[in-house]
Amino acid sequence: MTARKSGFIVGAVAGASVACAALAGMGMRMGTADAAQAPVVRVSTASAPTFAPPPGAPMSFADIFEKVSPAVVQINVTSKAQAPSLRIPGLEGFDIVPRGQRRPGQPGQQGQQQEDDGDTPATPKQQSAGSGFFISADGYIVTNNHVVADADDIQVVLKDGRELKATLVGRDESTDLAVIKVVDPKAKGKDFTFVNFENQAKPRVGDWVITIGNPFGLGGTATAGIISAYDRNLNDTTSSFVPYIQIDAPINRGNSGGPSFDIYGRVIGVNSAIYSPSGGSVGIGFAIPAEVAEGVAKQLIENGKVVRGYIGVSIMAFNAEMAEALGMSDVKGAIVASVVPGGPAAKAGLLPDDILVAVNGVKISDSSELTREVSKARPGETIKVSIIRDGKPRIVDVKSGTRPSESSLAVTDDEQGQDGAAPTPDKPASQKVDALGLTLGPIDAASRQTYKIEPDIKGLLIIGVKGDSDAGEKGLAKGDVLSNINGAPVTSVADVTSAVETAKKAGRASVLVKIVRQNRPVFIPLKIAP
Repeated sequence: MTARKSGFIVGAVAGASVACAALAGMGMRMGTADAAQAPVVRVSTASAPTFAPPPGAPMSFADIFEKVSPAVVQINVTSKAQAPSLRIPGLEGFDIVPRGQRRPGQPGQQGQQQEDDGDTPATPKQQSAGSGFFISADGYIVTNNHVVADADDIQVVLKDGRELKATLVGRDESTDLAVIKVVDPKAKGKDFTFVNFENQAKPRVGDWVITIGNPFGLGGTATAGIISAYDRNLNDTTSSFVPYIQIDAPINRGNSGGPSFDIYGRVIGVNSAIYSPSGGSVGIGFAIPAEVAEGVAKQLIENGKVVRGYIGVSIMAFNAEMAEALGMSDVKGAIVASVVPGGPAAKAGLLPDDILVAVNGVKISDSSELTREVSKARPGETIKVSIIRDGKPRIVDVKSGTRPSESSLAVTDDEQGQDGAAPTPDKPASQKVDALGLTLGPIDAASRQTYKIEPDIKGLLIIGVKGDSDAGEKGLAKGDVLSNINGAPVTSVADVTSAVETAKKAGRASVLVKIVRQNRPVFIPLKIAP
């Protein structure tokens, strides 16, 4: 997971070490004011007051726990230690438990000490823990990808205390899901208690949910809460494929991969992340919906991987401010920033600046929904993409390709030369566009070398940005390229000023510009200054 703005984090919630504190001196005195604020059921004059549950709540979750808890396992993973510089404290999927130390929740057991012949340094190892649950009697277990991604050895601990060896079946980084399977010869028969996914009768917001998992290595821990919201976007790569469920049942590090159940004991989600200023539970957790988890698990069991549709475009959400800038206030969807050369979209004729509004008849409201709909297609299938181009609707038939892995799709920045020095360009002739707070100039050879602008990138170089302008507040900077304004390519400052005047005459308060930074296009609506 990644750092979040305002100092908050969304952290994956796999295992961590435990610091236990004695709970003493916690007695409370209740006066008349407290009694008036909480419903009390008095069984007899001799008994202590008992607090009534909220309306509609079950008197106990014990029957559910007894029924499903044998299907939930603790997952212990041994892997090669990661370099400290690659680990961000508080954001990793799990914390290291040094080999040779006791793992929380397993009193008296110790990790095996690494053998050392006295000459060859031992390879650093780390141990971590998460949760998972059986989905079949023959030993298939669902968990999170980040729990087992780098595993050299996987052990699962059952409710009855048995420790069994497991092996990786397949994992999917796009949804942070994985499937492992018990392969230990000590496992007797194929009679593991398992649970089922519920993807038909979806609970409503406000319905009860119970989670079971391995927080901080404690194992077999149940917590309860409600469904807080659906379709949460965590602003990371998984959110393009996962409309997360938000729950308020307390989950912590180590709950990763564990199930969330409805009141009938059916799995409605796989716990994956928390939102917290401290790394601990504050009642905001996120689970992968059952329908997503079940589909991914089936593909992983059958093929060891997940195959998704792909059209080969870089997209952004076409938000309300962009729509207003183009006079399309009622349009929602995604806008094409660039098209992969030779990809399915390019072959079908999709172009940069096309606004995508539906896929196979399903309306989309943002870029994540577009990605999810496209990914449902099988490679080779025809995808009907509804677009708006030059203000006119049309449908483009795209033959789906196969989506590459997320890691192969990631684009890394080019490195500087060995000496680390960049040439200083001669300052090109510049002109100000006060209405946008920009100073613009042509792209010369020195500028292309300094800012690593590819030869096929056309437009005007941003030489200066007025700090208190909308452009300044939205992060435009020196070295960015202004390549397009309101759907028209930019070749001169006159193109920019003309587009601004046209927008003013149409009564619009902003224009939509395409900025290219580090050879990656992005659309930004800019307010026109008075």
